[in-house]
Amino acid sequence: MVLKKFVIIVAAGAGKRFSNTLPKQFELLLNKPMLMYSIEAFFEAARDIQIIVVIPEDFIDHWKELCSNYDFNIPHQVVEGGPERFHSVKNGISLIQDDGLVAVHDGARPLISQEIISNAWRMAEIYGSAIPVIEISDSVRRVEGGINQPADRKKLRLVQTPQVFKCSILKAAYQQQYNSHFTDDATVVEATAEKVTLIEGSTGNIKVTNPQDLTIAEALLNAKFKLI
Repeated sequence: MVLKKFVIIVAAGAGKRFSNTLPKQFELLLNKPMLMYSIEAFFEAARDIQIIVVIPEDFIDHWKELCSNYDFNIPHQVVEGGPERFHSVKNGISLIQDDGLVAVHDGARPLISQEIISNAWRMAEIYGSAIPVIEISDSVRRVEGGINQPADRKKLRLVQTPQVFKCSILKAAYQQQYNSHFTDDATVVEATAEKVTLIEGSTGNIKVTNPQDLTIAEALLNAKFKLI
């Protein structure tokens, strides 16, 4: 039986590291708003997917206007964000009524590949969860209490999205109270004593955090289009 698929694309951040007042997810990446790339990627991966986009309350009308201006017609639901990422994801979960597999993806990761999405669906169906990670190539140091010391980078991984779970697991995890230690969905799920499964991510699946990242994303997209 094919499990129903859902995705919650979290685009509720204020983008404080960008210099202007427009949240980064609405910034133009080549020829359209960055957020549209993630929506397109998941729609391409599963045409019957239920897409939920979490947006700051004050920018919901702005997003609707962007969809109209760019003739963006991929079906999706919009829900307002909360004070923290935890609350934004919880608001998205409230729109999911059926069982299946749910992905949670950062709207600021516009270059997510079909390979990662497909593998995440497959592994989450088997193990209940799938968290993409990549190895660290730089040297790292642990800083604590004014003391710093080298850390073994071979034991560390950088965590990406989409993070995919069986709906029942994610819904149960988000019934608990918010904790400031919840940095992503994996940490929320682990707080319920559930184990999470790591899968291979990609260095190309970058998160756009500052204007320099946007330039890198544009370069990667241009390179991709030249190969098509």
